[in-house]
Amino acid sequence: MPGRRRGKAARRQGVRGIVLIGFMGAGKSSVGGALGQRLGWAFEDLDQRIEIREGRKVSDIFRDSGEAGFRRAEHAALQELLEELKPGDEKIIALGGGAFVQKENASLLEASAVPTVFLDGDAAELWRRCRQQAENTGTERPLLGSLESFRTLYEARRPHYLKAPFRQDTVGKTVEEIAKALVQALGLE
Repeated sequence: MPGRRRGKAARRQGVRGIVLIGFMGAGKSSVGGALGQRLGWAFEDLDQRIEIREGRKVSDIFRDSGEAGFRRAEHAALQELLEELKPGDEKIIALGGGAFVQKENASLLEASAVPTVFLDGDAAELWRRCRQQAENTGTERPLLGSLESFRTLYEARRPHYLKAPFRQDTVGKTVEEIAKALVQALGLE
């Protein structure tokens, strides 16, 4: 099985996981799932772990505890997840759009030596993807008010994302093409 061979190669190289960061619509969940399948690794979304740990939805945490409360829960969940990574139990981890912007999370990731990949794209393309996803799923995303406000937030966060050791452009590429490029870039073939 090809995924198994790749997983063994990754273990030999000491890679215990891969963290995907980027703005909304960059494809962190889609690429994370495909990458996990390609490598034979589990995929985990940090926001889902937060919801399980806290026993409530992210939107409820923001409403009831504010952003500061959410960021504390986010940091604790990330720390817990990174501590669980070990050879034989590798994971692909997708962070929420604001997680890597938090200095304490970026420091935690740097200290963990787990490769962090910035999935990049043009703000207009990311906005289009988010709007399409919201329409398809019937969900409301508060930050999708206008392309201008979306772009402003993206531009404020992008300098933080660019501090990641790896960057992968996602525009005009399929999820599989991105996953394949990441496997090659990280030397996990």
